[in-house]
Amino acid sequence: MKAVVYEKPFSVTVKDVDDPQIQHPNDVLVRVTSSAICGSDLHMYEGRTAAEPGIVFGHENLGVIEEVGDGVATLSVGDRVVMPFNVACGFCKNCLAGETGFCLTVNPGFAGGAYGYVAMGPYKGGQAERLRVPFADFNCLKLPPGEEFETDFVLLADIFPTGYHGCELAQVSPGETVAVYGAGPVGLMAAYSALVRGAAKVFSVDRVPERLAKAEEIGAIPIDFTAGDPAEQIKEHMKGEGTDKGVDAVGYQAQAHDTSHEEPAIVLNELVETVRATGRLGIPGLYVPSDPGGPDEHAKHGQLLVSIGRMFEKGQKMGTGQCNVKRYNRQLRDLIIAGRARPSFVVSHELPLEDAPQAYEKFDKRIEGYTKVVLHPGHALAA
Repeated sequence: MKAVVYEKPFSVTVKDVDDPQIQHPNDVLVRVTSSAICGSDLHMYEGRTAAEPGIVFGHENLGVIEEVGDGVATLSVGDRVVMPFNVACGFCKNCLAGETGFCLTVNPGFAGGAYGYVAMGPYKGGQAERLRVPFADFNCLKLPPGEEFETDFVLLADIFPTGYHGCELAQVSPGETVAVYGAGPVGLMAAYSALVRGAAKVFSVDRVPERLAKAEEIGAIPIDFTAGDPAEQIKEHMKGEGTDKGVDAVGYQAQAHDTSHEEPAIVLNELVETVRATGRLGIPGLYVPSDPGGPDEHAKHGQLLVSIGRMFEKGQKMGTGQCNVKRYNRQLRDLIIAGRARPSFVVSHELPLEDAPQAYEKFDKRIEGYTKVVLHPGHALAA
Protein backbone atom coordinates (compact mmCIF):
# COMPACT_ATOMS: atom_id res chain seq x y z
CA MET A 1 0.00 0.00 0.00
CA LYS A 2 0.99 3.65 -0.34
CA ALA A 3 1.90 5.53 2.85
CA VAL A 4 3.54 8.76 4.06
CA VAL A 5 6.97 7.81 5.40
CA TYR A 6 9.40 9.99 7.37
CA GLU A 7 12.84 10.15 5.71
CA LYS A 8 14.78 12.84 7.57
CA PRO A 9 14.11 16.31 9.03
CA PHE A 10 11.91 18.32 6.66
CA SER A 11 11.43 15.36 4.33
CA VAL A 12 8.61 12.84 3.95
CA THR A 13 7.82 10.69 0.94
CA VAL A 14 4.90 8.63 -0.29
CA LYS A 15 6.02 5.09 -1.05
CA ASP A 16 4.98 1.45 -0.93
CA VAL A 17 5.02 -0.25 2.49
CA ASP A 18 3.73 -3.62 3.62
CA ASP A 19 -0.03 -3.97 3.89
CA PRO A 20 -1.27 -4.30 7.49
CA GLN A 21 -2.47 -7.71 8.64
CA ILE A 22 -4.82 -8.94 11.35
CA GLN A 23 -2.43 -9.75 14.23
CA HIS A 24 -4.93 -10.44 17.02
CA PRO A 25 -8.58 -11.55 17.08
CA ASN A 26 -9.54 -8.08 18.38
CA ASP A 27 -8.05 -6.27 15.36
CA VAL A 28 -9.83 -4.75 12.38
CA LEU A 29 -8.36 -3.43 9.14
CA VAL A 30 -9.66 -0.07 7.95
CA ARG A 31 -9.54 1.37 4.43
CA VAL A 32 -8.56 4.95 5.19
CA THR A 33 -10.69 7.62 3.53
CA SER A 34 -9.38 10.64 5.48
CA SER A 35 -6.24 11.24 7.51
CA ALA A 36 -5.29 14.71 8.72
CA ILE A 37 -1.85 16.24 9.14
CA CYS A 38 -1.44 17.41 12.73
CA GLY A 39 0.75 20.10 14.23
CA SER A 40 2.21 17.32 16.39
CA ASP A 41 3.40 15.61 13.19
CA LEU A 42 5.46 18.73 12.49
CA HIS A 43 7.52 18.16 15.63
CA MET A 44 8.75 14.90 14.09
CA TYR A 45 8.92 16.36 10.59
CA GLU A 46 11.23 19.13 11.82
CA GLY A 47 13.53 16.69 13.62
CA ARG A 48 12.48 17.94 17.04
CA THR A 49 11.90 14.44 18.44
CA ALA A 50 13.75 11.13 18.51
CA ALA A 51 11.79 9.88 15.48
CA GLU A 52 13.79 7.54 13.25
CA PRO A 53 13.45 7.32 9.45
CA GLY A 54 10.79 4.86 8.33
CA ILE A 55 7.91 5.89 10.60
CA VAL A 56 4.55 5.92 8.81
CA PHE A 57 2.89 9.14 9.96
CA GLY A 58 -0.78 9.75 10.73
CA HIS A 59 -2.77 9.63 13.97
CA GLU A 60 -6.00 11.38 12.83
CA ASN A 61 -7.74 8.63 10.91
CA LEU A 62 -11.19 7.81 9.52
CA GLY A 63 -12.27 5.08 7.16
CA VAL A 64 -14.35 1.99 6.39
CA ILE A 65 -13.72 -1.44 7.92
CA GLU A 66 -12.51 -4.00 5.36
CA GLU A 67 -11.62 -6.97 7.58
CA VAL A 68 -12.68 -8.02 11.09
CA GLY A 69 -10.82 -10.27 13.53
CA ASP A 70 -12.61 -13.31 14.96
CA GLY A 71 -12.83 -11.76 18.43
CA VAL A 72 -14.48 -8.49 17.41
CA ALA A 73 -18.04 -8.30 18.74
CA THR A 74 -19.58 -4.95 17.79
CA LEU A 75 -18.12 -4.05 14.39
CA SER A 76 -18.72 -5.33 10.88
CA VAL A 77 -17.18 -5.04 7.44
CA GLY A 78 -18.49 -1.85 5.86
CA ASP A 79 -18.81 0.14 9.09
CA ARG A 80 -17.57 3.72 8.83
CA VAL A 81 -15.39 4.53 11.85
CA VAL A 82 -13.07 7.17 13.28
CA MET A 83 -10.29 6.23 15.68
CA PRO A 84 -8.95 8.26 18.59
CA PHE A 85 -5.25 9.00 18.16
CA ASN A 86 -4.85 7.22 21.51
CA VAL A 87 -4.44 3.48 21.10
CA ALA A 88 -5.97 2.04 24.28
CA CYS A 89 -6.96 -1.34 25.67
CA GLY A 90 -10.13 -0.41 27.55
CA PHE A 91 -9.43 -2.59 30.60
CA CYS A 92 -6.32 -1.30 32.40
CA LYS A 93 -6.55 0.90 35.51
CA ASN A 94 -6.24 4.14 33.53
CA CYS A 95 -8.64 3.15 30.75
CA LEU A 96 -11.27 2.12 33.31
CA ALA A 97 -10.87 5.57 34.87
CA GLY A 98 -11.40 7.23 31.48
CA GLU A 99 -7.72 8.17 31.11
CA THR A 100 -7.35 6.44 27.73
CA GLY A 101 -4.47 8.69 26.71
CA PHE A 102 -2.41 6.95 29.36
CA CYS A 103 -3.20 3.29 28.70
CA LEU A 104 -0.88 0.94 30.57
CA THR A 105 -1.26 -2.02 28.19
CA VAL A 106 -0.59 -0.95 24.61
CA ASN A 107 2.96 0.41 24.99
CA PRO A 108 4.84 -1.51 27.72
CA GLY A 109 6.98 0.68 29.95
CA PHE A 110 5.10 3.84 28.95
CA ALA A 111 1.69 5.29 29.79
CA GLY A 112 0.01 5.84 26.42
CA GLY A 113 0.07 4.71 22.81
CA ALA A 114 -0.73 6.30 19.46
CA TYR A 115 -0.66 5.64 15.74
CA GLY A 116 2.38 6.78 13.78
CA TYR A 117 4.15 8.65 16.56
CA VAL A 118 7.61 8.37 18.08
CA ALA A 119 7.81 6.48 21.41
CA MET A 120 4.08 5.75 21.33
CA GLY A 121 4.25 2.07 20.46
CA PRO A 122 4.56 -0.11 17.34
CA TYR A 123 1.42 1.19 15.63
CA LYS A 124 1.81 2.40 12.06
CA GLY A 125 0.09 5.63 11.14
CA GLY A 126 -2.94 6.13 8.95
CA GLN A 127 -1.57 8.55 6.35
CA ALA A 128 -1.80 5.44 4.24
CA GLU A 129 -4.31 3.41 2.30
CA ARG A 130 -5.03 1.01 5.18
CA LEU A 131 -4.67 0.88 8.95
CA ARG A 132 -4.67 -1.89 11.56
CA VAL A 133 -6.74 -0.96 14.61
CA PRO A 134 -6.08 -3.03 17.77
CA PHE A 135 -8.68 -3.50 20.51
CA ALA A 136 -11.08 -2.40 17.81
CA ASP A 137 -14.36 -2.71 19.74
CA PHE A 138 -12.99 -0.11 22.16
CA ASN A 139 -11.04 2.10 19.77
CA CYS A 140 -13.46 2.48 16.85
CA LEU A 141 -16.25 5.06 17.04
CA LYS A 142 -19.05 4.25 14.60
CA LEU A 143 -20.25 6.99 12.27
CA PRO A 144 -23.27 7.29 9.99
CA PRO A 145 -22.60 5.56 6.66
CA GLY A 146 -21.75 7.51 3.53
CA GLU A 147 -19.53 10.57 3.15
CA GLU A 148 -21.49 13.25 4.99
CA PHE A 149 -19.52 15.31 7.54
CA GLU A 150 -16.27 13.63 6.43
CA THR A 151 -14.00 16.56 7.31
CA ASP A 152 -15.91 17.22 10.53
CA PHE A 153 -15.74 13.61 11.67
CA VAL A 154 -12.03 13.13 10.96
CA LEU A 155 -11.32 15.92 13.44
CA LEU A 156 -12.84 13.69 16.15
CA ALA A 157 -9.63 11.66 16.04
CA ASP A 158 -7.64 14.42 17.73
CA ILE A 159 -7.97 18.16 17.42
CA PHE A 160 -11.65 18.71 18.25
CA PRO A 161 -11.47 16.55 21.40
CA THR A 162 -8.04 17.98 22.23
CA GLY A 163 -9.30 21.56 22.01
CA TYR A 164 -12.28 20.56 24.12
CA HIS A 165 -9.92 18.81 26.54
CA GLY A 166 -8.02 22.08 27.02
CA CYS A 167 -11.27 23.69 28.12
CA GLU A 168 -12.06 20.71 30.36
CA LEU A 169 -8.62 20.95 32.01
CA ALA A 170 -9.32 24.64 32.62
CA GLN A 171 -12.91 23.85 33.68
CA VAL A 172 -14.41 26.47 31.37
CA SER A 173 -17.98 27.23 32.43
CA PRO A 174 -20.82 29.29 30.89
CA GLY A 175 -20.36 33.03 31.20
CA GLU A 176 -16.62 32.91 31.83
CA THR A 177 -13.79 34.69 30.03
CA VAL A 178 -11.06 32.58 28.42
CA ALA A 179 -7.66 33.28 26.85
CA VAL A 180 -6.43 30.69 24.34
CA TYR A 181 -2.79 30.96 23.38
CA GLY A 182 -2.22 29.58 19.88
CA ALA A 183 -4.62 29.79 16.93
CA GLY A 184 -3.39 26.78 15.05
CA PRO A 185 -5.84 23.91 14.57
CA VAL A 186 -5.90 22.88 18.25
CA GLY A 187 -6.01 26.49 19.44
CA LEU A 188 -8.93 27.24 17.13
CA MET A 189 -10.69 24.12 18.40
CA ALA A 190 -10.05 25.24 22.00
CA ALA A 191 -11.52 28.68 21.29
CA TYR A 192 -14.45 27.08 19.47
CA SER A 193 -14.98 24.62 22.32
CA ALA A 194 -14.95 27.44 24.87
CA LEU A 195 -17.72 29.13 22.90
CA VAL A 196 -19.63 25.84 22.58
CA ARG A 197 -19.36 25.51 26.38
CA GLY A 198 -20.91 28.96 26.80
CA ALA A 199 -17.93 31.23 27.44
CA ALA A 200 -18.92 34.89 27.37
CA LYS A 201 -15.66 36.15 25.88
CA VAL A 202 -12.77 34.27 24.27
CA PHE A 203 -9.39 35.74 23.30
CA SER A 204 -7.24 34.03 20.67
CA VAL A 205 -3.50 34.81 20.74
CA ASP A 206 -1.28 34.20 17.70
CA ARG A 207 0.80 36.04 15.10
CA VAL A 208 -0.35 34.47 11.81
CA PRO A 209 -2.96 36.72 10.12
CA GLU A 210 -4.93 33.83 8.56
CA ARG A 211 -5.24 32.12 11.94
CA LEU A 212 -6.32 35.28 13.72
CA ALA A 213 -8.89 35.89 10.98
CA LYS A 214 -10.29 32.38 11.50
CA ALA A 215 -10.53 33.03 15.23
CA GLU A 216 -12.42 36.25 14.62
CA GLU A 217 -14.81 34.47 12.23
CA ILE A 218 -15.99 32.13 15.00
CA GLY A 219 -16.47 34.96 17.49
CA ALA A 220 -13.15 35.09 19.35
CA ILE A 221 -11.22 38.32 19.90
CA PRO A 222 -7.89 38.13 18.00
CA ILE A 223 -4.71 39.19 19.81
CA ASP A 224 -1.50 39.58 17.76
CA PHE A 225 1.36 38.97 20.17
CA THR A 226 3.85 40.74 17.89
CA ALA A 227 1.93 43.99 18.50
CA GLY A 228 2.70 44.01 22.23
CA ASP A 229 2.59 41.88 25.35
CA PRO A 230 -0.53 39.71 24.90
CA ALA A 231 -1.35 39.59 28.62
CA GLU A 232 -1.43 43.38 28.70
CA GLN A 233 -3.50 43.55 25.50
CA ILE A 234 -6.06 41.17 27.00
CA LYS A 235 -6.20 43.08 30.28
CA GLU A 236 -6.90 46.26 28.34
CA HIS A 237 -9.94 44.54 26.82
CA MET A 238 -10.90 43.36 30.31
CA LYS A 239 -10.55 46.80 31.95
CA GLY A 240 -7.54 45.68 33.93
CA GLU A 241 -8.79 42.27 35.03
CA GLY A 242 -7.41 38.91 34.03
CA THR A 243 -9.50 36.21 32.38
CA ASP A 244 -11.18 33.47 34.38
CA LYS A 245 -9.48 30.68 32.48
CA GLY A 246 -6.57 30.13 30.07
CA VAL A 247 -5.55 27.42 27.60
CA ASP A 248 -2.06 26.72 26.20
CA ALA A 249 -2.46 25.29 22.69
CA VAL A 250 1.13 26.05 21.66
CA GLY A 251 3.55 23.87 23.62
CA TYR A 252 7.31 23.76 23.72
CA GLN A 253 8.08 25.40 20.36
CA ALA A 254 6.61 28.73 21.44
CA GLN A 255 8.01 31.89 19.86
CA ALA A 256 9.27 34.97 21.67
CA HIS A 257 7.20 38.11 21.12
CA ASP A 258 9.58 39.35 18.42
CA THR A 259 9.55 35.84 16.81
CA SER A 260 13.35 35.95 16.51
CA HIS A 261 13.85 32.85 18.64
CA GLU A 262 12.03 30.15 20.55
CA GLU A 263 11.19 30.68 24.21
CA PRO A 264 9.71 27.35 25.38
CA ALA A 265 8.13 28.59 28.62
CA ILE A 266 6.78 31.90 27.35
CA VAL A 267 3.17 30.76 26.87
CA LEU A 268 3.03 29.16 30.31
CA ASN A 269 4.35 32.35 31.88
CA GLU A 270 2.05 34.57 29.81
CA LEU A 271 -0.93 32.50 30.95
CA VAL A 272 0.08 32.95 34.58
CA GLU A 273 -0.02 36.71 33.98
CA THR A 274 -3.17 36.64 31.84
CA VAL A 275 -5.42 34.57 34.12
CA ARG A 276 -6.79 36.18 37.28
CA ALA A 277 -5.93 35.10 40.81
CA THR A 278 -7.51 31.69 41.62
CA GLY A 279 -8.17 31.08 37.92
CA ARG A 280 -7.37 27.82 36.17
CA LEU A 281 -4.99 26.91 33.33
CA GLY A 282 -5.48 24.04 30.86
CA ILE A 283 -2.32 22.81 29.11
CA PRO A 284 -3.04 20.49 26.17
CA GLY A 285 -0.11 22.00 24.24
CA LEU A 286 2.67 19.46 23.76
CA TYR A 287 5.70 19.44 26.08
CA VAL A 288 8.33 16.72 25.78
CA PRO A 289 11.06 15.32 28.06
CA SER A 290 13.56 15.36 25.20
CA ASP A 291 13.92 18.06 22.52
CA PRO A 292 17.07 17.72 20.35
CA GLY A 293 16.48 21.21 18.94
CA GLY A 294 15.87 22.97 22.25
CA PRO A 295 17.37 26.48 22.55
CA ASP A 296 19.42 25.56 25.66
CA GLU A 297 20.55 22.48 27.58
CA HIS A 298 17.65 22.65 30.03
CA ALA A 299 15.09 22.90 27.24
CA LYS A 300 16.70 19.94 25.48
CA HIS A 301 15.74 17.87 28.53
CA GLY A 302 12.25 19.28 28.96
CA GLN A 303 13.25 21.53 31.88
CA LEU A 304 11.70 24.98 31.54
CA LEU A 305 11.89 28.12 33.66
CA VAL A 306 8.26 28.56 34.70
CA SER A 307 7.08 31.31 37.08
CA ILE A 308 5.84 28.89 39.72
CA GLY A 309 6.26 31.53 42.42
CA ARG A 310 3.91 33.91 40.63
CA MET A 311 1.46 31.08 39.99
CA PHE A 312 1.52 30.14 43.67
CA GLU A 313 1.08 33.76 44.67
CA LYS A 314 -2.04 33.98 42.50
CA GLY A 315 -3.45 30.68 43.77
CA GLN A 316 -3.93 29.37 40.25
CA LYS A 317 -4.57 25.75 39.36
CA MET A 318 -3.25 23.87 36.33
CA GLY A 319 -4.32 20.76 34.44
CA THR A 320 -1.99 19.10 31.93
CA GLY A 321 -1.64 16.11 29.65
CA GLN A 322 -2.67 14.79 26.28
CA CYS A 323 -6.31 14.30 25.48
CA ASN A 324 -8.28 11.21 26.46
CA VAL A 325 -10.20 11.28 23.19
CA LYS A 326 -12.78 8.63 24.10
CA ARG A 327 -13.97 10.79 26.98
CA TYR A 328 -15.35 13.30 24.49
CA ASN A 329 -15.58 11.91 20.95
CA ARG A 330 -19.02 10.32 21.18
CA GLN A 331 -20.68 13.49 22.48
CA LEU A 332 -18.80 15.70 20.00
CA ARG A 333 -19.85 13.35 17.17
CA ASP A 334 -23.46 13.81 18.19
CA LEU A 335 -23.08 17.60 18.27
CA ILE A 336 -21.86 17.40 14.66
CA ILE A 337 -24.77 15.17 13.61
CA ALA A 338 -27.22 17.51 15.32
CA GLY A 339 -25.79 20.54 13.52
CA ARG A 340 -24.55 22.10 16.76
CA ALA A 341 -20.85 21.93 15.83
CA ARG A 342 -18.94 22.29 12.54
CA PRO A 343 -15.25 21.93 13.41
CA SER A 344 -14.30 21.59 9.73
CA PHE A 345 -14.07 25.38 9.49
CA VAL A 346 -10.36 24.90 10.29
CA VAL A 347 -9.75 22.69 7.23
CA SER A 348 -8.02 24.71 4.53
CA HIS A 349 -6.98 21.96 2.11
CA GLU A 350 -8.21 18.50 1.11
CA LEU A 351 -5.59 16.66 -0.95
CA PRO A 352 -4.78 13.23 -2.32
CA LEU A 353 -2.20 11.20 -0.41
CA GLU A 354 0.39 11.78 -3.14
CA ASP A 355 0.48 15.50 -2.30
CA ALA A 356 1.59 14.91 1.29
CA PRO A 357 5.24 16.02 0.86
CA GLN A 358 4.25 19.43 -0.49
CA ALA A 359 1.46 19.73 2.09
CA TYR A 360 3.90 19.09 4.94
CA GLU A 361 6.28 21.72 3.62
CA LYS A 362 3.60 24.39 3.24
CA PHE A 363 1.87 23.59 6.53
CA ASP A 364 5.21 23.72 8.34
CA LYS A 365 5.95 27.15 6.84
CA ARG A 366 2.41 28.44 7.52
CA ILE A 367 2.11 29.66 3.94
CA GLU A 368 -0.62 29.84 1.29
CA GLY A 369 -3.36 29.64 3.91
CA TYR A 370 -2.39 26.16 5.11
CA THR A 371 -4.15 25.91 8.47
CA LYS A 372 -5.30 22.26 8.42
CA VAL A 373 -4.77 19.59 5.77
CA VAL A 374 -6.86 16.45 5.29
CA LEU A 375 -5.41 13.75 3.05
CA HIS A 376 -7.76 11.43 1.18
CA PRO A 377 -6.03 8.16 0.20
CA GLY A 378 -7.46 6.80 -3.02
CA HIS A 379 -9.14 10.08 -3.93
CA ALA A 380 -8.05 12.97 -6.12
CA LEU A 381 -9.61 15.70 -4.02
CA ALA A 382 -8.18 19.21 -3.89
CA ALA A 383 -9.26 22.45 -2.32
